[in-house]
Amino acid sequence: MRHTIVMVTTSYPRFPGDTVGTFMEPIVRGVAALGHAVHVVAPWHPLVKRAPIEDGVHFHFFRYAPIAALNVFGYARALRADVTLRPAALAVAPLALVAGWRAARRVARQTNATILHGHWVVPGGAMAAAAADARPVVISLHGSDVFVAERYSVARLVARSTLRKAAWVTACSHDLEQRAIAIGAYPERTDVVSYGVDADRFKPDVTARAVVRERLECPMDTKIVFTAGRLVRKKGFEYLIEGVAQLRDRWQGLQLVVAGSGDLEGELRGRAAARGLSDRVRFVGAVPQDDMPTWFAAADIIVVPSVRDAAGNVDGLPNVVMEALASGTPLVTTTVGGISAVTVDRRTALVVDPGDAQALSDAIETLLQQPELSAALGRSARDNVCRSHSWIHVARRFDEIYERVTG
Repeated sequence: MRHTIVMVTTSYPRFPGDTVGTFMEPIVRGVAALGHAVHVVAPWHPLVKRAPIEDGVHFHFFRYAPIAALNVFGYARALRADVTLRPAALAVAPLALVAGWRAARRVARQTNATILHGHWVVPGGAMAAAAADARPVVISLHGSDVFVAERYSVARLVARSTLRKAAWVTACSHDLEQRAIAIGAYPERTDVVSYGVDADRFKPDVTARAVVRERLECPMDTKIVFTAGRLVRKKGFEYLIEGVAQLRDRWQGLQLVVAGSGDLEGELRGRAAARGLSDRVRFVGAVPQDDMPTWFAAADIIVVPSVRDAAGNVDGLPNVVMEALASGTPLVTTTVGGISAVTVDRRTALVVDPGDAQALSDAIETLLQQPELSAALGRSARDNVCRSHSWIHVARRFDEIYERVTG
């Protein structure tokens, strides 16, 4: 049975190539590709450049802020360094929640929707549940939403009520699933649906090496360690910089390339300078999604040094992990969140304890010293994600859930 689904979210790529909410687009398009009518309800933002209908997906952006400066709801802008809520986001939240609820309810009624699917239990899930009337609600958890519910009592009450109303709850990692159950999700109606990856975009590319090294104006034999993500605490970039610092004298040509922007950029630049790495750590800013496959394929090693930060926040499953695995470039990562569900130490990646700069350093050096191991890890990783982690596989999982909650 095909459904009309209203997807309520507070983050979605605002324009083609946007680096915000990147996993939402393949989820939405994958569901639409299976024949469902999909309507996305999301906050308006000054950078939104979307046609009303794209590839069968309908967009409905709701306005909520009386002045332009208060457009701070959603799009990864509510949390400072992913640790504390910004005062402006708190101030505007009531307006946005009401506007989002009204927009979701209006779209659901106009389209005769059969399912509401809320992303992030607070606030997207809460808006979907409030707008659902008698329709079944699916809630998908992505990480920061559960952290906010654990940290703030009002958010926890809203999350608990929303999870109890849901016909089904999905989490992108087992860790997130268990934390949601602790808040109030019913175990028998909660499941893990990991993210996917587009293995046709992220793949080995022999031409990428020269392209990136020319862009960086460095020799072809330069060893590049690449990492990407928002510059916030839970990404663990400070530990990676310390790990690279330990390799400085033994690997003279080694370059660390950091792609991304965020609240900690100044601090991370200062850390690199203090360790004498100003010429060895390149901060290249936010890289458009269309360019990311080239950076992944050009690197000698990709590192995802995720941690559970001091406030308790942790990634559900970083996109860059899946993209690195598909690229066939050897990966060094940690055991936090959902990473362990898609990596196997010394089979598809080198996996170390989080927050351990020495372990990161040792793993990077192992891969630099053992090109055979690097190549084997890359091949095995790509083979695994191609078989088990395509976005159409994710869409089919959601399709099964839709049938379950309407049957």
